[in-house]
Amino acid sequence: MNKYLYCLLIVVLTACNQPEKDKKTEPNGSEKIDSEMNVLGLIGGTSWHSTIEYYSMINQSVNDHYGNNTNPLLLVYTLNQAEVHRFQIENKWDSIAHMLVEAGKTLNKAGAGAVLFCANTPHKVYGSVQEQLDFPIIHIADATAKAIKEKDLKKVLFIGTKYSMEEPFITKRIEDNGIEVLVPQEQEVIDELHRIIIEELTYGEVEASSKAYVMDVIENARQQGAEGVILGCTEFPLMIFQEDVEIPVFNTTEIHAKSGVDYILKR
Repeated sequence: MNKYLYCLLIVVLTACNQPEKDKKTEPNGSEKIDSEMNVLGLIGGTSWHSTIEYYSMINQSVNDHYGNNTNPLLLVYTLNQAEVHRFQIENKWDSIAHMLVEAGKTLNKAGAGAVLFCANTPHKVYGSVQEQLDFPIIHIADATAKAIKEKDLKKVLFIGTKYSMEEPFITKRIEDNGIEVLVPQEQEVIDELHRIIIEELTYGEVEASSKAYVMDVIENARQQGAEGVILGCTEFPLMIFQEDVEIPVFNTTEIHAKSGVDYILKR
C-alpha cells in the first residue's frame, strides 16, 4: 500500500513540475469588459451629498448598459469642503485651482484619463486648471447646453451659487450655444438662493420653506418666458424635482454624470 502511495506522489509531483504548453493568454470576460471602458476620475466633496449622486448615477448607468452588475472604472477624490468654502469667502480662487490641479494629477496618476468636477462652482477656475493638466476635464456647461438644445429650447433660467449667478463662467458657455440664459437680478434673491445652498443643502438638509422660495423664483422666471430651468448647483436636485414644476428641469448633476458615462463607455 505504501509503495502505491509513493508512486502516486511521484506522478503528481512530476505533473506539477511539467512546463505549461499552449497556455492561452486571451483575457477573461472581466478583463475584456475593462478594456472596453475608459477610466474616469471624479473630483468631489463639494458637497459629498451631490458626489454620492454622481457616483450612484454613473454606476447605475453602466450597470444598465451591460445588463448586469458590471461596475465602471471610476476613481473618486474628495476635496475638503470646509477649506474650499473658506477660500471662496477669502476670494482665494487660485488656492481652489491648486486643490483641483493636485486632485486631477492624483487621479491621473492612478489611471484616470479624464476627470470632472462634481459641482458647478469649481468651473470658475476651469480654464486655469485645464491649462495645468494634459488630459481633459469634462465641462458641466457643455453637457448642459447639449441637453437644452436636444429639447429645442431657446430661453432658460439658471439658479446656482452666487458665484455662478453673478459671474458668466457657466452661463456664458451655455449662451455660446445660442441659448438665452436668465439669472435672478435682485441681490436679495441671489443671496437667499446662495444661503439655501451653503447653509442647508450642502449639509443634506431640505427645508420646506426654502423649497417654496426656490419654487417661487422658478415660477416668476416661467412667467417671464423661461422655457426651462437649469439647476446650476448640484445640490438643488436634492430639493427640486421635475414633478415640482411645469417647465423642463435640467438637473446638472444627472446631465454631467451622463457625459461621464459617455466617456467611460467610449461613446
